[in-house]
Amino acid sequence: MKEKKRASAYFDTAFLLAFIQQQAARTEEAMRLDLESSLSGQDKMLREALHYALLQGGKRLRPVLAILSSRLCGRDDDKLYLLAAAFEYLHAGSLIHDDVIDHAENRRGKASLIKKYGMTAAILTGDWLHARSMHLIGSLAGQEGLDTVCHATRAMVDGEFLQLRYAADPAVTEEQYFSVVLRKTAGLIRSTCAIAALFGHADCEQQHALAQYGEKIGIAFQIVDDLLDYLGDEQATGKMVGNDFIEGKMTLPLIHVLAHTAGDQRAVLVQALERTPRDKDGCGMARQLMHAAESFTFSQQRACLEVEQGLAALSCFKKKTQSATRMQQESLMILEQLAYYILRRDR
Repeated sequence: MKEKKRASAYFDTAFLLAFIQQQAARTEEAMRLDLESSLSGQDKMLREALHYALLQGGKRLRPVLAILSSRLCGRDDDKLYLLAAAFEYLHAGSLIHDDVIDHAENRRGKASLIKKYGMTAAILTGDWLHARSMHLIGSLAGQEGLDTVCHATRAMVDGEFLQLRYAADPAVTEEQYFSVVLRKTAGLIRSTCAIAALFGHADCEQQHALAQYGEKIGIAFQIVDDLLDYLGDEQATGKMVGNDFIEGKMTLPLIHVLAHTAGDQRAVLVQALERTPRDKDGCGMARQLMHAAESFTFSQQRACLEVEQGLAALSCFKKKTQSATRMQQESLMILEQLAYYILRRDR
């Protein structure tokens, strides 16, 4: 906990957001140039769908993590921003396919690609983004980088199947929940940091450290998402509060409250979870029980623990601060601040 207090002392949200905005702009420019060249002669609707999916905002977390990971290992050049774009392609393609699975009509507070262009166009656009991402990662990070991202995407698909298996099942455990998170959210963030470290000519220790950092903050990111689904502001998140409950997703606060509620209250909660269709009334009742069982506090504390473990993984870089360049020192500081920002985010 001492590390958290020390890092929090110099936490500067304005500086962090300005850095993210700057790197996001450079990544977006790389995407625009890549789309211009790679879409030459291809169908107009594909071009429109890709621009709609990619250039309408977003957190750009994965590109920023890729840029910082490579910079921390000593490399920053134009190709880095194309690599960062590849991770945004992969993320965007995965979100499109998530919306296909969920039949979602909205994404980030606007019409989803499905709603605007139709199911077939959405599936094909997601396919294009995955294919282009793999091509760029293989070209820029070699066979090892391509193997790493292919392993992560295979695991992501497995995670989706596990999530389907566990849907609306009150017997799901924390262990099973984390097995899904590791395959879905955390695995792709882990691979982003690891591949960017490889691109930055990191040694094995550095690659492993950044992979561990990515995995841990990926877990924390998902837990915060779980919390925002029950506690977030719909205007800020662009998502309907309670959507996870309505979809039957077994998230950490729901698993915790089921394990710490007994008797008639638990029976009513299970009935609301197993009902089809689930509704906002059931979600509201679940939220009240979560407050009583301190499920939100428990989940927040677990997210904090994951962040602390992620930061601890970067110790090999902290030992070399005297020989590090200014770019590397700045990148390490921003990775630390970004981890804490994930805990504070409201969207």
